[in-house]
Amino acid sequence: MPSPPLAPDDGPIDSGHLDRMTLGDAGLTREVLAMFSAQAVGLIGRLQDGLSESWSANAPELAHTLKGSARAVGAFRVADAAEGLEVAIRKGDDPAEALAGLKEAVVEARTAIDAILRRS
Repeated sequence: MPSPPLAPDDGPIDSGHLDRMTLGDAGLTREVLAMFSAQAVGLIGRLQDGLSESWSANAPELAHTLKGSARAVGAFRVADAAEGLEVAIRKGDDPAEALAGLKEAVVEARTAIDAILRRS
């Protein structure tokens, strides 16, 4: 998989990176964005549930999964926030602030994805 660009664009979804990952295939782009959006919601829900259970043992892996998926579609703010949560959990820090930042980044990315999908 190619590395992210040195200077990703300023939006919630780096369209240049996404185009490279999907080879410019509009149908594939729509498909991976829809899958990422659904996956992100599911993982955020599982992470939120983990917070109420004093962080389940798989919470770092859930954050890591979201980080990888976000990087694949060019949602670099989500990836960075997921990495921050993963690190906080592994260090034993209070993850509430990191989770809040991740949720905000996911909402921003999903809003952009919804706009992209409506245009297609």
